[in-house]
Amino acid sequence: MMNAIPFNKPHLTGKETKYMLEAVQTGKLSGNGEFTKRCQQFFEERYGFKKCLLTTSGTDALEMCAMLCDLKPGDEVIIPSYTFVSTALAFLREGAKVVFADSMKRNPNLDAETIESLITPRTKVIVPVHYAGVACDMDKIMEIANRHNLLVVEDAAQAIDSYYKSPMTNYKSLMPLGSIGHLAAFSFHETKNITAGGEGGLLVVNDERFIRRAEIIWEKGTNRAEFFRGEVNKYGWVDMGSSFLPAEINAAFLWAQLENLDEIQSKRKSLWETYYKLLLPLADKGYFSLPDIPEYASDNAHMFYLILPDLDKRTALIQHLKDNGIMAVFHYLSLHSSAYYQDKHDGRDLSECDRYADTLVRLPMYYDLEIEDVEKICKLISVLYVK
Repeated sequence: MMNAIPFNKPHLTGKETKYMLEAVQTGKLSGNGEFTKRCQQFFEERYGFKKCLLTTSGTDALEMCAMLCDLKPGDEVIIPSYTFVSTALAFLREGAKVVFADSMKRNPNLDAETIESLITPRTKVIVPVHYAGVACDMDKIMEIANRHNLLVVEDAAQAIDSYYKSPMTNYKSLMPLGSIGHLAAFSFHETKNITAGGEGGLLVVNDERFIRRAEIIWEKGTNRAEFFRGEVNKYGWVDMGSSFLPAEINAAFLWAQLENLDEIQSKRKSLWETYYKLLLPLADKGYFSLPDIPEYASDNAHMFYLILPDLDKRTALIQHLKDNGIMAVFHYLSLHSSAYYQDKHDGRDLSECDRYADTLVRLPMYYDLEIEDVEKICKLISVLYVK
C-alpha cells in the first residue's frame, strides 16, 4: 500500500506564527487591528471590491449578507439545493422562505435558466453559489435580478481568486467572483485555498447602500467604527448586529497566506491540470465525467471532482481508494432532501441536485500534495477500470 494521502491538509507558509506573535505583541487582540486592516485592503485593491470586512467564518459572512438584505417574514430567497447548509440557514434565520433551484446538467452550479420560473411577488434575493470556484452564469443572473429589482448575494465560499469572463464582452472582461453581485461571502476554512487558521470569512459589499450598515452589524449593532474614525463623538447601539469580526491572530494568520496567494494558486493549478490530463483518457471511455469549466469561467483549483455514473460506482471508487490509503469523499446532500427540510419541500423536481449528491466524488487537493501523489492516485483509479 502506498503512503496514506489525506483529502485535505492546511498549508503553512512559514510566517503564520511570526505574524500571530506580532499581533499578540501589539496588545490589540480583539479584532479590527493592523492585520485585519491589511487583509481587507488587500482584497479591496487586488479585486476591486468596494468594501471588505473580515468575519469569523464564511457562515457569518453569509449571515451578514442576509441581515443586510432586510428581509421580512415570508420574503423568498432563491438558492441552489446542492450547497452547504449555511447558504440556506443564513436566510432562514431572517424569516425568509428558501426556494430551492436545480443544478445545471453540465456542472453543479445553479441553473440560471430555471430562475425565472421560481420568481414570485415575494422574491427578494438570488444566491448563486460558485461551486468549486467555478462561476455561475452571472450575466443571466444579473439580468434577471435587475429586471425584477432583486438583490444578488454571491456565495463565493470556494471562489477566492476566480473570475467570470463576460460573454457580453466576447469573454474579454474578467470580473473577480464576489465583485458582481450586490453582496458576497467568502470562506477561509481550513479546506479552502487559503485559511485564517482553521476558520474565517469575508463579507464583500459592492453596493454603497449597504456599507454603513455593514460596519454597524459587524460591530455588534454599534457605530463603533465611525467613532474610531472620528466621525461621531461617541458610539452606541443603533441597529441589529453580532460579534462578527475575527480575533486579530486569525487575521495575522490569513495575512501570511495572502502574501503567498500567487504561489499557492500556481501550485494548486498545476495539481488540478495534472489530474485532468491523466484522467481524461478514462473519462473519454465513459467511466466518469471530469469537472466542467464553462467558457465564461476560470478555474481557481479549489477542488478536483469526478462524476460517476451512479451511486454504486461512486461507492466502489471511494472504497477502492480508501483501501489503498487515499481519502476521497463525496460532498453535499441535497438540502431539499435533508431530514430538516424534506417535509417542507414543495415536491418540485430537483433531479440534477440529487444526481450530484449521489455521484460526485472529490479527490485530494491541497498545496502540499505533490505531482507524484496525483500520478499515484490517477494510476490507482486506472487500475479499477483497466483490467
